[in-house]
Amino acid sequence: MELNIIRLLRSNPILYQYLKYHSYWYKELVRNPEIISELEKEMKKEYKMTIEDRIKKMNDRMDFIVSFLEVLK
Repeated sequence: MELNIIRLLRSNPILYQYLKYHSYWYKELVRNPEIISELEKEMKKEYKMTIEDRIKKMNDRMDFIVSFLEVLK
């Protein structure tokens, strides 16, 4: 595996943890280091770190606040 890929993985603890649990990515990264972006996308989907997930989470929080304020009335 290329040294810059190893550095990138070690610098991002979440990505490194994901790689530990999905070890098939090691083989893929050795064969084709350019797919690191696909690894990051898959990790973000699984850990719900995409923009859509963040918007949904914010929307849920807003709904909770609104319902809480309704109860206080």
